[in-house]
Amino acid sequence: MIDLRMRQVCFSYFNGLVLDSIDLAIAAGQMVAILGPNGSGKTTLIKLACGILRPKPGEIRLDGTDLARLGRKCIARSVAVVPQQFHIPFAFTVAEVVMLGRAPFIKAFTEEREDDRQAVANALQLVGITRLQDRRFDELSGGERQKVIVAMALAQQPKLLLLDEPTVHLDITCQVEILELVRKLNTETGLTVIAAIHDLNLAALYFDRLVLLRGGKLLADGTPFQVLTETNINEAFAASVKVATHPVVDVPHVVITPREKQP
Repeated sequence: MIDLRMRQVCFSYFNGLVLDSIDLAIAAGQMVAILGPNGSGKTTLIKLACGILRPKPGEIRLDGTDLARLGRKCIARSVAVVPQQFHIPFAFTVAEVVMLGRAPFIKAFTEEREDDRQAVANALQLVGITRLQDRRFDELSGGERQKVIVAMALAQQPKLLLLDEPTVHLDITCQVEILELVRKLNTETGLTVIAAIHDLNLAALYFDRLVLLRGGKLLADGTPFQVLTETNINEAFAASVKVATHPVVDVPHVVITPREKQP
């Protein structure tokens, strides 16, 4: 698969510094969750990892090659992104939306080939939405739309999958389905996965490595038990919590303490 390395990566928008001196090495085949409060730089990090944004200063290497030296189409042949928001202004069918994932492989002014159609069929089957292929995308439920977006990313046949809040606005069943699918792909194919996640408990259940950001800096990096400590969570989120062990799986489970109940 593919590895990603960030060295002294910084990034600023017009209103100030978002990421500050991030050093991060993600080996091929790892499944990593990026955690942190709103504004900590999670989405910016995802955009930097796929070349949408460029570090200022700093260096990002994809399998040893400086990302700044690669064209967008070249990057898209290895890296797929599931964005936090995705809008289609036309009445596309599900199959047509998933076919958009083949854009890096289809030459301009040419039709898709048999291998493109097969890649779409495989992606629909992997995500379990073949039955929806002729439905209009804008008529689907939120959970169904998210599965289509994941299928579109998988149609790229990526080596690195980036997900920005893939479970936001989804019910519990859909959250589990999406993360179990990603976990299965990581385990069975070695797909490298980096996901920005809000839910600390979901991150602990499905990701072996967690990276916690605070104020644009890397606060903690390690296993769920190493990262999800009461001290780290309080420092990152200014929240009072208790961390126990999940009753079924040997991972930490974060319990929020309501402010009015705190001693």
